[in-house]
Amino acid sequence: MTTPLVSLKDMLVVAPMFALLFMSLIPVMIKVFNGNKEPKPFVTVVYALLGVIVAGGLTASLAGMKHVAFSESIVFDGMAVWGSLLVLISGGFSLMLAYDHVETDGRQFSEQCFLMLGSMIGMLIVVMSNDLIVTFLGIEMMSLCLYILVAMSREHTLSKEAAFKYFVLGSFASAVFLYGIALLYGTVGSTQNPVVTAKVAELLANHNQLFYLGLAMVIIGFAFKVSIFPFHAWTPDVYQGASTPITAFMATAVKAATFIAILRLFQHADPATRSSFLAEPKFLSVLSWLAVLSMLLGNVAAVMQNNFKRILAYSSISHSGYLLVGVITAGFAERIESSLAATTVVLFYLFSYTLMTLGAFSLIGILEKQVGHSLTVDDLKGLASRSPVLAGALAIIMFSLAGVPPTIGFFAKFSLFGAAIEQNLYWLAFWGVMTSVVAVFYYLRPVVAMYMAEASETLVLRPAVLTRMTLVLTAIATIIFGLASSPVLEFVSESVLTRL
Repeated sequence: MTTPLVSLKDMLVVAPMFALLFMSLIPVMIKVFNGNKEPKPFVTVVYALLGVIVAGGLTASLAGMKHVAFSESIVFDGMAVWGSLLVLISGGFSLMLAYDHVETDGRQFSEQCFLMLGSMIGMLIVVMSNDLIVTFLGIEMMSLCLYILVAMSREHTLSKEAAFKYFVLGSFASAVFLYGIALLYGTVGSTQNPVVTAKVAELLANHNQLFYLGLAMVIIGFAFKVSIFPFHAWTPDVYQGASTPITAFMATAVKAATFIAILRLFQHADPATRSSFLAEPKFLSVLSWLAVLSMLLGNVAAVMQNNFKRILAYSSISHSGYLLVGVITAGFAERIESSLAATTVVLFYLFSYTLMTLGAFSLIGILEKQVGHSLTVDDLKGLASRSPVLAGALAIIMFSLAGVPPTIGFFAKFSLFGAAIEQNLYWLAFWGVMTSVVAVFYYLRPVVAMYMAEASETLVLRPAVLTRMTLVLTAIATIIFGLASSPVLEFVSESVLTRL
């Protein structure tokens, strides 16, 4: 009896993607069969959110299952579950922000939701990928949707400039990434992560220059997607020019999916030999400097900004540096248990960053008065007297981003730097702590403006019920999950142990 090419388990693994695809098509088809008349935004967002909820339910129901699907190109394990849920949480809240946003006037909203769900499908592929070619396909599906979403903004100058920069630089990074995969295939004979990693020790011992070049190009491709220095230049302009819900989506979901793909490449090693890319001191040194420079540039540049979106953009660059410290720790660890512990910390940090960033962008969505309005820190003056709840929620999120206890941001950074110290990566932990001190200045500026300045005459609070709900829920979550950080870390750790 021959083994079927696609089994029932294979189909179950990709069922969340089919749920997103099916629900994304319904609003578009309604529009097509209704004489190109746009459905009501509420109807569209309900279908989209229903797709996210169904996909999340299917993913959660499969938790604990370990399975390699589609000729070992897709892997479903604990890391895939957490990564998928992070992407779906980010996408769900971003859809809520999009429904309330000032740009949403009933035109092309069904297309916007279709593209957001399509981008999520690409992210799920990236999260579950066990093969570099599949990773590339997922990244391209994710990115092509995002290029269009950035350009769809009704703001006619900044959004078009942002879309053009993002598309050109993104296409160049994708080409570099694909060429790097080709070079790795030429030296290893496979593009599957376990096979590539198993050959690392041999290739490094032989000083295979083609392998060095291929890996460097793959790292460049990944670094662009998560805004690692020096491949970060697009980030502030794109974050400012894109519609706020799309910026929130990019800042959270893209980072979560891509960092998990990076983890799979660097941490997917043989437990017996601990064959790792970071066994080569050159790679360890280069990645360490990229992490340090990302932390430095992101935090120092954010201090000099007044536009709230650009502050969060440079903040995103610095957090990519922190996360890269976690990836280095996972890849550098000599024992598999230490590597899994560092992986757990990276997933926990991604979860905390997602909550905080969604909350911060929610407030921007509430205070944006019109299309193209650039919210500055000065626009927040006196918000505490106008809306104590919104001001309090943002203050909690800013404290969490700054790493003030007992918020989740503090425990995420504490766990991350603690894991680095355990692996004797003292100088990475030192720079992480020092740059976090710098970050306190610009994270507390909005708090000072809200509570210690008179109300701005230009301050306008839009109703935006779903956006307000997002802000309050994320603020509450940063406190609850901060106080319960130990149980959460244990739970994530047990999930990661289901890796293959």
